Amino acid sequence: MNTEQSAESNCSPNRCSVSTPEGNDLKSGALKRTPFSKFKRVNSNFKSPLQVPESAKVSPAEEVAELEKRREQLDTEIAQLEAEGCRVEELEHHIDMLHEYNDIKDIGQCLLGRIAAVRGTTTRELYSQFDLELDD
Repeated sequence: MNTEQSAESNCSPNRCSVSTPEGNDLKSGALKRTPFSKFKRVNSNFKSPLQVPESAKVSPAEEVAELEKRREQLDTEIAQLEAEGCRVEELEHHIDMLHEYNDIKDIGQCLLGRIAAVRGTTTRELYSQFDLELDD
């Protein structure tokens, strides 16, 4: 029995007991987890996609200055909105209403998904059956 057959025989629908080779086991022809790639080194060190180049780094003093400038801009915008008649309470009410709308919409999407599953169709087809817009 070769290594692939033994790995297959240890698999069940719920779990598979294939172990990762350690140390020099790779040289003896044991199963490899990572496929061979001729284009790049697969087992290279991890490099975060969020790396910041040295030129983009700012000192803490510069960062504080930028944040203070941003706060002043926001304070100016708030004062302008208040001068136009906007009230914080009104904005909070609108935000609460938007949250409620989104919750109701999410429930509707779940219901459409369940109906589609029961009927064996897609939610896209249900939209046309219920006269709904795909953009909604």
